[in-house]
Amino acid sequence: MDWLNYHHLYYFWVVAKEGSVTAASARLLLSQPTVSAQLRQLERSLGAKLFTKRGRNLVLTDAGRMVYHRADEIFALGRELLSAVKGRPVAAPRLRLTVGVVDVLPKLVVYRLLEPATRLPEPVCVVCVEGTLTELLARLSVYEIDMILADAPIGPQAKVRAFNHLLGECGATLLGTRELAARYKRGFPESLSGAPFLLPASNTSLRHALDSWFQESGIVPAVAGEFEDSALMKEFGRTGLGLFVAPSVVAETARHQYGVVSLGVLPEVRERFFAISTERRITHPAVLAVTEGAHQTVFAE
Repeated sequence: MDWLNYHHLYYFWVVAKEGSVTAASARLLLSQPTVSAQLRQLERSLGAKLFTKRGRNLVLTDAGRMVYHRADEIFALGRELLSAVKGRPVAAPRLRLTVGVVDVLPKLVVYRLLEPATRLPEPVCVVCVEGTLTELLARLSVYEIDMILADAPIGPQAKVRAFNHLLGECGATLLGTRELAARYKRGFPESLSGAPFLLPASNTSLRHALDSWFQESGIVPAVAGEFEDSALMKEFGRTGLGLFVAPSVVAETARHQYGVVSLGVLPEVRERFFAISTERRITHPAVLAVTEGAHQTVFAE
């Protein structure tokens, strides 16, 4: 059985925090050769290079970043153990799920997807970070996040070793104020030509699907606004500035939340949602809860 030397791991962790063997040696009250030797032994036992030289500084490799984040968790747990043994107040340990959310995703869908992770028997701390897919993939590659929620899969040209997990797909529902609905309901969907529309940003999969549907249906919308933030688009929609679409799985929630009504479903307009992770076979219990919940509940219809 392989055993991890936690002394070596601790010295590595301090070097990573301090940025150099010299500074770490001073903090540890050990000689530089001793610390360097312990680092080499850890690298040999792990079978991976943890640092690379950049000028006078040491920089973590990809493997080093992963080991550093895991070491951070290990030593945080160790501090909690010491506090518990000494009778100090200790917060209940929680499984941590760090999720990268592509910033164009509808927040109502993100909540529905992540909700199963919050209902696990083991308490979970959900941490959400937003960004572009490129930014989030960079963070996924160094194990800063556990999973990315996206509206499109990563392609073979991606430089990150990651795997797409299709969570599901759904149609789009057209929503608007009662006044707009009454004006354009008759003759739907042909009546929509010339209607004011609030559209998702051009870099979203939903916008691509909508543009294709407009073209194939011969409908020319009057674009009253374009939004990267779907929640902001809905806020404008509630004022009657234009019609807008929402994924059908959350259309009923959006209808009540924003005080709008449904004009109808656009079944030809489909939106797909993906979880992207470094695991081909998912083992993280919270990520597993998200994927199973998506298949069994969110996109079950």
